[in-house]
Amino acid sequence: MTSIIKVQDIQNATGDNIIKEASNTITIGASGDTTNIVGTLQNNGAGVGGANTPAFHAFLNTNQTGISDNTYTKVSMNTELFDSDGCYDHSSNYRFTPTTAGKYFVYFNWSIYSATANSGYVFNGAIYKNGSNVRYSANNVNSSYPEYERTATITSILDMNGSSDYVEAYVRLNVSSGDVTASGNATGTLNYFGAYKIIE
Repeated sequence: MTSIIKVQDIQNATGDNIIKEASNTITIGASGDTTNIVGTLQNNGAGVGGANTPAFHAFLNTNQTGISDNTYTKVSMNTELFDSDGCYDHSSNYRFTPTTAGKYFVYFNWSIYSATANSGYVFNGAIYKNGSNVRYSANNVNSSYPEYERTATITSILDMNGSSDYVEAYVRLNVSSGDVTASGNATGTLNYFGAYKIIE
C-alpha cells in the first residue's frame, strides 16, 4: 500500500515554516535555523555544490639551466603534487589541458636568476594560453643597479573550453652577461604552477 501526504507547508509548533513550497521553490528551515543534513546530499542538477576539478599543482624539482637571454622559455614543471583528472603533462609538454569547460583560477610562482652576479635587468613570468602570452608580471630594475635573482607570483582567471585550450608557464630574463636559470628544488617552493576550476 502506498501512502501520499499532500501539503504545501510544514510548520513547527510555533507556526514557523519548516518546509515551504512556492513557485516551484522549496525552502527548508526558517530564519535563524540550523539545518542539519544526515546522509549524502546528492546533486542531480545545477546549483547544489560542485567540485573545483580538474585541478593540479606541479613544480620544478631541479634547476632548469641554459635558458636563452631575453627569451620567453617554458618552465619544465616536472613534479606533480596532485593532478585530479590527469590533465597536466609533467613529462613532455608541461601544459594543463582541462577536460571540463569553465573558468579556471591559474597561478604561477616563478624564480629566475642570472649566472653572472648583478647582471639581470628585466625579470618576467608569464602564463601562456594556447601558445600566446595572456598574463605576465614584470620586475624591471634600474640598469645602474642590476640584480641577480627575482621571485614573484602571477595569477589569473581564464576561460577554458574543456577540449583544446591549454595553459603553460614561461619565464624571461634580460641579462648583460651569462646564462639564465630557473630555480628548482625538491620542496617545490620556487617555481610552481597550478590551476583549478571555479564553481559557478
